[in-house]
Amino acid sequence: AQLLDSMDIERERGITIKAHAVRMNYKAADGETYQCNLIDTPGHVDFTYEVSRSLAACEGAILVVDATQGVEAQTVSNLLLAMNNDLTIIPVLNKIDMPAAQVEAVTQQIHDLLGGEEDEILHISAKEGIGVENVLEAVVEQVPAPSGKLDEPLRALIFDSLYDQYRGVICFIRVVDGSIRKGQKIRFHSTGRLYDVEEVGSLVLSRLPTTDIKAGEVGYLVAGIKVLAEANVGDTVVEAEDMEVVPLPGYQPLKPMVFSGIYPINPDDYEILRDALERLKLNDAAFSYEPEVSPALGFGFRCGFLGLLHMEIIQERLDREYHVDIITTLPSVLYEIMTKDGAVTEVENPANLPPSGEIDEVREPILSVQILTPSEYIGAVMRICTDRRGIYLNTEYLDASRAILSFEMPLA
Repeated sequence: AQLLDSMDIERERGITIKAHAVRMNYKAADGETYQCNLIDTPGHVDFTYEVSRSLAACEGAILVVDATQGVEAQTVSNLLLAMNNDLTIIPVLNKIDMPAAQVEAVTQQIHDLLGGEEDEILHISAKEGIGVENVLEAVVEQVPAPSGKLDEPLRALIFDSLYDQYRGVICFIRVVDGSIRKGQKIRFHSTGRLYDVEEVGSLVLSRLPTTDIKAGEVGYLVAGIKVLAEANVGDTVVEAEDMEVVPLPGYQPLKPMVFSGIYPINPDDYEILRDALERLKLNDAAFSYEPEVSPALGFGFRCGFLGLLHMEIIQERLDREYHVDIITTLPSVLYEIMTKDGAVTEVENPANLPPSGEIDEVREPILSVQILTPSEYIGAVMRICTDRRGIYLNTEYLDASRAILSFEMPLA
C-alpha cells in the first residue's frame, strides 16, 4: 500500500486517502497466469466515498484486519459496503509478526463477524511477505471472473479521475462490456459530449499506454477533455453512435456534513484558489464548494466536507499541491431554520441566519451512533458522549472484551 500511496500526505500520515488502482499478472499454482486488477482503498470513515466508488468496479474484496488493533468500526462499515455490492469477501489478518499481535483473539472476532470456518481467515504479514501468496491464490480461486462480454457495445464506468495541465482530464475506467481503443469516437452518457480517444492504457505502477482496454479490465482514458464538469465520476462511457445503450448504475452523491469558509490571504489569489478547488473537486467527488463573500475576509468559498479529517486533508493539499496561502473559518454543520411564517430553509453559515425575531425553530443534524469499544473504556466513552449532549440508548456486549454503545448525538 505504501507503494500505491503516492501523495506525500499519505506517506507521512501512514494512511490511504485516495483509492489507487494497479494491474498485476499472477502465475497461480495451477500453472495458469491470471490478470488481477487491484484497487487499494482508504479505511477512514471520512473517505468512505472512495471505497464505495471502488467497490462498484470490483467482483471481490480483501478485508484486511490489523492483528494488533482487531475489528474496528470502519471494518464493519466497509464490510457492509462490500456485501451490499454482492462481492466475494476474502478475510485477511495482517501484521501477525508484530509483538502486540493478538492472532487468536482477532481471528475469533473476524469469525464472529463473518461466520464460516476459522481456517478460511488468512494470516499474513505484508511487511515480511508471509502468507501473501496464499492471498493471491484465494483471489484466483474464490473471486469470480468479470461477467462482461467483449462482443457487446462499449460500456465503461468512470470510477475516478484527475486533471493534468497538459493532457486535460484523465479518467480511470472499468470496462464492463466491449472494448475501448485509441482513435475510437466515444460519448459520455450523462452529458452527451463526444470525444476522440487519444490514449488508453493499463494502470501498473505508472500509467502504461496500450492498444486497447477490454471487458473486465481497469485502465485509464485520455481524450483531450478540458472542461472538468464533462468527465463526471460515475458516468458511463459508450460508443459515439450507440444511442440505445443502457448506462451503468452511477453513484449516489454524498451530502457534506461539515462546512468551513476558505479564503485566500492575498485577494489576488482568488482565481488561483477557484481553479485549485475545481481540480480538487474533480479528484474528490465528496468535496463541494460555492463562492461566498465575507465582510471581514473578502471573496472566498464555502466548502463542504465529509468530516474534520477530510477538511484537514483538503486544506493541506491546497497548500502543498497548489501553493495557495489560505485562511479558514471554524467548521460548522448544516442547520434547518423554521421561520414564524412556516418556511423552512437550510443554513450552512451562521452569518446567514435570519433575524432572531423571525425564527420559530432551529433544528440541527442528529446522528444515530454505534460505538465499538473495548469493555474497559465503556465508562470513559459514555462520559465523552454525554458531555457532547449524547442520549444513551443501550449497550450490546459482543463478547467479554468488546461492546457496542448506542447513542443519539448532535453532529455539532
